[in-house]
Amino acid sequence: MQQTQHTQHAAQTIVVVGNGMVGHSFIEKLVKSPGFKQFNVQVFGEEPRMAYDRVYLSSYFSGKTADDLSLVTPNFYQDNGVSIHLNDKVVALDLAAKTVTSASGKTVAFDKLVLATGSYPFVPPITGNDRPGCLVYRTIEDLEAMKAVAATGKVGVVVGGGLLGLEAAKALVDLGLQTHVVEFAPRLMPVQLDEGGAALLKRKIEKLGVRVHTAHATKQIVAGQTCLNKMEFADGEFLETDMVLFSAGIRPRDELAKLAGLVTGPRGGITINDQCLTSHPDVFAIGECALHNGMIYGLVAPGYAMAQVAVDTLNAEAAHFSGADMSTKLKLMGVDVASIGDPHGNDETALSYVYENGPEEIYKKLVVSADGQTLLGAVLVGDADDFGNLLQIKLNNMTLPEHPDSLILPNRGGSTTELFGPDALPNSAQLCSCYAVTKGQIVEAVAGGCCTMADIKANTQAGTGCGGCVQLVTNVLNSELTKLGVEVNTDLCEHFGFTRQELYHLCKVENITTFEDLMARHGHHHDGHQGHGCEICKQAAGNIFASLWNSYALEKDKIPLQDTNDNYLGNMQKDGTYSVIPRVPGGEITPQKLIVLGQIATQYGLYTKINGGQRIVLFGAQMNDLPDIWRQLIAAGFESGQAYAKALRTVKSCVGSTWCRYGLDDSVTMAIELENRYKGLRSPHKIKMGVSGCTRECAEAQAKDIGLISTEEGWNLYVCGNGGMKPRHADLFATKLTQAQVFQYVDRLLMFYIKTADRLQRTATWLDNLEGGLTYLQAVVIDDSLGLAADLEAQMAQLHASYECDWQRAINNPEFTQRFKSFVNVEDKAPQPFVLERGQIRPATQAERLAGIAVEIKQIA
Repeated sequence: MQQTQHTQHAAQTIVVVGNGMVGHSFIEKLVKSPGFKQFNVQVFGEEPRMAYDRVYLSSYFSGKTADDLSLVTPNFYQDNGVSIHLNDKVVALDLAAKTVTSASGKTVAFDKLVLATGSYPFVPPITGNDRPGCLVYRTIEDLEAMKAVAATGKVGVVVGGGLLGLEAAKALVDLGLQTHVVEFAPRLMPVQLDEGGAALLKRKIEKLGVRVHTAHATKQIVAGQTCLNKMEFADGEFLETDMVLFSAGIRPRDELAKLAGLVTGPRGGITINDQCLTSHPDVFAIGECALHNGMIYGLVAPGYAMAQVAVDTLNAEAAHFSGADMSTKLKLMGVDVASIGDPHGNDETALSYVYENGPEEIYKKLVVSADGQTLLGAVLVGDADDFGNLLQIKLNNMTLPEHPDSLILPNRGGSTTELFGPDALPNSAQLCSCYAVTKGQIVEAVAGGCCTMADIKANTQAGTGCGGCVQLVTNVLNSELTKLGVEVNTDLCEHFGFTRQELYHLCKVENITTFEDLMARHGHHHDGHQGHGCEICKQAAGNIFASLWNSYALEKDKIPLQDTNDNYLGNMQKDGTYSVIPRVPGGEITPQKLIVLGQIATQYGLYTKINGGQRIVLFGAQMNDLPDIWRQLIAAGFESGQAYAKALRTVKSCVGSTWCRYGLDDSVTMAIELENRYKGLRSPHKIKMGVSGCTRECAEAQAKDIGLISTEEGWNLYVCGNGGMKPRHADLFATKLTQAQVFQYVDRLLMFYIKTADRLQRTATWLDNLEGGLTYLQAVVIDDSLGLAADLEAQMAQLHASYECDWQRAINNPEFTQRFKSFVNVEDKAPQPFVLERGQIRPATQAERLAGIAVEIKQIA
């Protein structure tokens, strides 16, 4: 497609071959450069669409479209007079004549040529790698091919456990496939992670249901018996799969350069110098096709830096590319992972500090010089908040504190922020490696009037690439604003300049029911692009929609806003199966219902346990069994306990005056009525309640968000307590209440909490942060000091009236039910390795799996 012809006054013709991320970045930089008007620019791209964001390819399977991923603002090429030829591959380069010829037959003469041909995915030379269902993960067209295979398949395997491989694995999970990762090396991300970090990453990913096979070499791929393909490994094991997705590294696209006679490296790549010039003085090469000092960079940031050097050189400005830092921070399948410098300690004199928090699944490692003065490398898994500071310490060769481990154990003598906050960084510190933005440029932008992250992005482009620098840039922004006496904003995230409370009110007032509408009306935009959103704002929006409108998690546009548990209406357990928790109001259950639970547990081979909230939990259910289990439970009078949601979980009670000789009131009836009144209520965090029939407190009501204790003069109401990791005793809120008063106060209090709390803020923290604390809350709820009482009660009544059981909605709608089928074409279930213990199943441990002693007892339907 040729969009336009260029200015009549062009002095030189620049031809750009390749319209990927780096090629487009070159055009953007060239357009902004002082000499742009002297150039006639023509661009060739072999794909049918303009440049798009390959870093976020997996979001294509969670609702994003090709247009959403586009990096090109509307009419960008047309408005700037740049001719672009899409779907037209350049097939010949004549250096003597200085022309390129495309597949469609166009021959264009150039004064300067920029090769940004990128790379292609490496497919290992395995017999059968060209079988049906064997694909790569690189382009939108590749994604379409994956969708087609997934439509009739049930299992997918990614070959390669590196960065791209794990990103590809997420795509397979989003496609609903049973997902495996096969890695030749003995650990995941062998280049970036050490053994400890990789082991934790593996455990966390396997908890998400992805099976990881390390130290496995594929011998051949043949026709499968239960799936389309069968991967046979060198050790004799095999794996049946419908899709084999190769993500085992990249190779530079240098074939055009080789044919033309440009110098290339012995293992590929177009050789360039520090000005990104090839062996021909008028030909540049940038990005993943270029070989600089023996290095092919597989990250986008070095490509952007090369593009800037090429632009500067064309503008006769001094510039040089001296290599790039390969430090990386990513969120892989929801797991924070970061690697800095040399994470392996290859220097024999290097010293290491390792911090591992097993319960919270956090692993951190520092590699320092022998004298403890210099940071050589780092690994962060599970918590990568320290990445920005550590990276700056490494890049700026800053002297480490007396105790370097304080950087990952920030409680020794102060926090990490205090030790190495934004003020400690020199102005030369490069905060955004994608666009080479320094701290000094951020400081200058703030001094020039930038007050928000959106301003910073628009002014400097910092944070608009991979996004890994956003936190650090935000810290610098806030620090500079504070120095200027400007109040620092409390934005929910970089995509919205509002708090959760403000977004809640916007959605309420403007009747906003979709994330797209919310983003379009109130999201930050950059260069005309609507942002993708992030896990913070998406899940916050999903929670707000549920709180306001009782929106359903399985609606197509709501699915990307949920976490895994909400998406499957059950808690995913460590082996990838799900738990089923029916609601048992007040903990009261009939013998007939107990029998039904036992029958279902027996039928599906489930593990049963009574949990701390007086609920009977069925563990070990496979995803495709969930609808059938729910049907049987609903037929018996059960409904979802919503134990997966940020909602009311349980109302625990003692037996009260009905059976207990000390009981003063009917705590069971009160608990049942409380649970039925507030079931389905979505809130910023989970809510638990307790009702005790006397002050002996057998229901532990004072450890709940809402607690009731019966007295001779009525109910005492306690609020904002919780158990968990940071227990907090509830505060006595009101005494001597009738049941009607209890419901009225709780209605008001919960709605006020839902409307005003921050995301993931429990009632205890919310109360602690309320100015005026308990006294203020009592004034609002009891005395109606804000005049909100009637409105709060009305909203609660509306939510109560619109309640529907999540499970019932799922089984009533075939579209929703279809989501719970692992396999599209067959009803088979994957075997699960369980071990019998105390008469019930439990998941096999890793050691038991490896030893082969796990007993397969799961019944296959």
